[in-house]
Amino acid sequence: MSYANSRIPNSAQHGVHELLVSQVLKHRDAPFRKPYADYNRAALVAALAGWDGVAPLILDAGCGVGHSTIALARAHPDHWVIGVDQSADRLNRRKPYPEALLPTNMALVRADLVDFWRLLFDAGHRLARHYILYPNPWPKIGHLGRRWPAHPVFPFIPRLGGVLECRTNWQVYIAEYVCALSLLTGREIAWEGFEATVPLTPFERKYRDSGQPLYRAVVDLETAS
Repeated sequence: MSYANSRIPNSAQHGVHELLVSQVLKHRDAPFRKPYADYNRAALVAALAGWDGVAPLILDAGCGVGHSTIALARAHPDHWVIGVDQSADRLNRRKPYPEALLPTNMALVRADLVDFWRLLFDAGHRLARHYILYPNPWPKIGHLGRRWPAHPVFPFIPRLGGVLECRTNWQVYIAEYVCALSLLTGREIAWEGFEATVPLTPFERKYRDSGQPLYRAVVDLETAS
């Protein structure tokens, strides 16, 4: 089987979902009262256990095997970098990095982001940088509610501040993402195509080597529009 054989998500949906705007506005205006799971509370404690309380925070949301978290920690040695993924199996597959060679300014934790984002916000933490790299696209039309832009937790993402970056290989996803984020921030946010010269994640490398177009949106939530 060829390595560079990844495909763009296949979907009957070719533009922003007609229900996205109403979903975003509904979630913006309604409180999200899902109870926190204890393991997610414990994950936040573990994520911040090595933090000195001073270093700026970076969140790698949905970090998979953690390669992006490691790269970000190396690129930002004066920051505390948190990689979060819901799969313990993926987190344990951070090859080829043995424990002794991992950066000391990072933590990898298993947690559900639906809780973790809200717990960070409730605790008063704000981010310097925030990465959402190649989230599950859930490409079927009926999957809208499973994509982050239409999820009830999405309004908490811009509330965490910092430089927020999303990357994806599905143009519909990035279009929906900037639509939702623009509604929540009251700012015109743009997306762009880009070349991953130095891929941050294994998926990004595979998508690039498969010849796929890649998309990203970057916004500094601390600056005025």
